[in-house]
Amino acid sequence: MLSTRNAISLGLCWVVGSAPESNGTSSPFRQTVPRGSVESAVTMESSLRKRLFAVICIVGVVNVTAQTIPSASFIFGDSLVDAGNNNYIPSLAKANSAPNGIDFPNGKATGRFCNGRHVPDIIGQTFNLPFAPVYLDPTTKGNAILKGVNYASGAAGILDDTGFTYLKVIPMDQQLTYFEDTRQQLISMLGQSATDELLANALFSVTMGSNDYLNNYFLPFSPRARLPQKVYQDIVINKFRGQLEKLYDLGARRIVIPSVGPIGCIPYQLTVKLRESGQCDPENSVIKAFNDAAKDLVQELNTKYGQPHFVLVNAYDKVYDMIRRKEAYGFETADTACCGGIGPYNGLIPCNPLKPLCANRRGSLFWDPYHPSDAANVYLAAQFVDGPDGYPMNIRQLVNHKFF
Repeated sequence: MLSTRNAISLGLCWVVGSAPESNGTSSPFRQTVPRGSVESAVTMESSLRKRLFAVICIVGVVNVTAQTIPSASFIFGDSLVDAGNNNYIPSLAKANSAPNGIDFPNGKATGRFCNGRHVPDIIGQTFNLPFAPVYLDPTTKGNAILKGVNYASGAAGILDDTGFTYLKVIPMDQQLTYFEDTRQQLISMLGQSATDELLANALFSVTMGSNDYLNNYFLPFSPRARLPQKVYQDIVINKFRGQLEKLYDLGARRIVIPSVGPIGCIPYQLTVKLRESGQCDPENSVIKAFNDAAKDLVQELNTKYGQPHFVLVNAYDKVYDMIRRKEAYGFETADTACCGGIGPYNGLIPCNPLKPLCANRRGSLFWDPYHPSDAANVYLAAQFVDGPDGYPMNIRQLVNHKFF
């Protein structure tokens, strides 16, 4: 089976080589010859056609041999990166109504839990990739999947029971099943070899873990809440290990994992924990322990596979720094939802058409009780792509890394 790049090269040769023969119409291969020399004209045109055919074939191979990296973006995760999959399921976790999306291109709600773009959108733009379509959209098939797909689901987690209070979500295991379907579609379209190449050069992101705490372990009525912290952490990490190994087995080679952010600082937690003056809740220590275990998991997997296929980018410290030094980032508030309601932090009611917006969306770190604004996501994306604290490297270094 031809690789993607070779298929493109031969396609170019076929188009040029099959230009119509002389039939009295203008041709880009036609040269002016003396009157009466019709036979010479035809012979000259045919000869020139063949020479140009050969030359353009060679040039075509030279120009497209190196496939663009990243070739595509495949996105797994929760509401931090859901672009609309939950619109297609009976879930209570939806963002498909205004004013969500007010600052997104065309100004309409798409299902993103944000006023604008989420982090993978911005990273994709950095590498000239289009916004990845959501898997459950019926139009996400054929050519639409060649540049990537988004499988993320609001309120989903690493564990299957995470997000149970939202009726239905798409947990990580199911997202991987959806990716298997996408992979089979690609194989049917491109063949095995070209699909392997596309996936090896694609960027994969897995934004998971927040809900396994916020919408599972931290819920007092969750059966998991009775477990000791370390026991629960090991359950989540062990499950995550198997999922990341499966993603690798399916062909992913450039896998980005953001650490879980400081959940104890979001408007929702500040509200329900009755925190004063925006002081973050001590439960952040539980999240930091999980992030340390995730870093160890990344090191373990890179050692197992012999190359740095997995990268942990530092969302926790970046969000915490934006909260601590909000003025340096141009934020007026770093503890209150721009779109939300109830309490001093607007932290108890999700964003909806009935809630008034803050006066300055650019000046708010948090869009709603749980999620960062477009402005905050710009800083996070820049940190992930070029920041110094990605482990063992940042995204740009991962993209440029030559695997053997």
